[in-house]
Amino acid sequence: MELWPAPLATAPLHATVTVPGSKSLSNRYLILAALGSRPVTLVGLLRSRDTDLMMAALESLGVRCQVDTDTDTTVTVTPPSSGRFTGNVNVFCGLAGTVMRFVPGLAMFADGPVHFDGDEQAYARPMKPVLDGLEQLGASVEYHGEIGRLPFTITPPSALPDHRAQVNIDSSGSSQFISGLLLIGSRLPGGLELHHTGEKTPSLPHIRMTVSDVTGAGGDIVADEAARVWAVAPCAMQLPSTVVVEPDLSNAAPFLGAALIAGGSVRVPNWPEATTQPGGLLPGYLADMGAEVSFPVIDGVRYCEVSGTGIIHGLGDFDLTAAGEIAPSLAAILVFADAPTRMIGIGHLRGHETNRLEALVNEITRVGGAAQELPDGLSITPVAQDALHGADMETYADHRMATFAAMLGLRIAGVRVRNVATTRKTLPDFVGMWTAMLS
Repeated sequence: MELWPAPLATAPLHATVTVPGSKSLSNRYLILAALGSRPVTLVGLLRSRDTDLMMAALESLGVRCQVDTDTDTTVTVTPPSSGRFTGNVNVFCGLAGTVMRFVPGLAMFADGPVHFDGDEQAYARPMKPVLDGLEQLGASVEYHGEIGRLPFTITPPSALPDHRAQVNIDSSGSSQFISGLLLIGSRLPGGLELHHTGEKTPSLPHIRMTVSDVTGAGGDIVADEAARVWAVAPCAMQLPSTVVVEPDLSNAAPFLGAALIAGGSVRVPNWPEATTQPGGLLPGYLADMGAEVSFPVIDGVRYCEVSGTGIIHGLGDFDLTAAGEIAPSLAAILVFADAPTRMIGIGHLRGHETNRLEALVNEITRVGGAAQELPDGLSITPVAQDALHGADMETYADHRMATFAAMLGLRIAGVRVRNVATTRKTLPDFVGMWTAMLS
């Protein structure tokens, strides 16, 4: 909980930053590997608190996760030889949304009840839609606190449905509720027909990522996004023997965004030509703000390079439904823009590690900026540079609020970040990476 002095940028940047593997892909691959029948080696796996929590959860269920000590980012996942997960165990989720929303589905195939718990702050995160879905599939859920929240115990059904099971949930609060059920749908004897009953589908690219990953493991999902229905055929899924994890493109946002705030250029290697990650939309957003974006290939490696002059354009009404997870990074840039921005389509951010919309308003206001919550988003109105001032920034145990604060500190002297270590959730050495970028 110590205060970290966020460094001020005293000159234009000129840096190359290598970003670790994608958390979203890492934890999906870990789940899919556990659902297979043969070992899978994951190369470039993110090693962070969230992925370590996922591996620990899988090992509680009888899955072996063997880390290559030479690389630390190569992990071989071996499913239980019996094909059943171990029951009568405890799973600790920490504050990881993918653990608390993806692993409960595996309890459907356990040989006994599975108890789930997590950090105290995790008790505020909504869970009910995915648990309602599991109950519709025959599981029973016993809550040990508030209904729809951690902690709880899932008891698998005595028999899985032998017909195509129809499940109806409202996943407006998080795309992870849909993904958590799609990941297990192929394992059900009759498959799954999943209906999202809400009017909007948040973070649709994350759902498309799940569909793509399931398909890559041999699954068959037919998506009718307009009707908000996903049909999953029953099959035995199996990832290839080796899977390489893409860099986390959303975690590239603070570094590439720093080029707009401080000026100069920052580039990130191993940028994919095509991706299901929502962070793949980032270069286009930065270009709209006035950045020069290119994708040079050097010695066979494809980079995303972002250059800025320190002049940043506001975006007016800006629909960020497709990539809400990068909203904190974009908000940090837009504090210094030349015109207001209304980011909409991100009301679901109120249910992340913290209420990110409220937190962003609090922290922008804390440094003298102007921001306001909207029913479905956030408005940011730029103020004069001399109206902004240093402050001790809160992070709310949220890694993206910590990187947001560091970005503000590039142009505002005297910013100190409380509990910057929360970045270990997805960036184990954020402070070292940030310092190296500036030097």
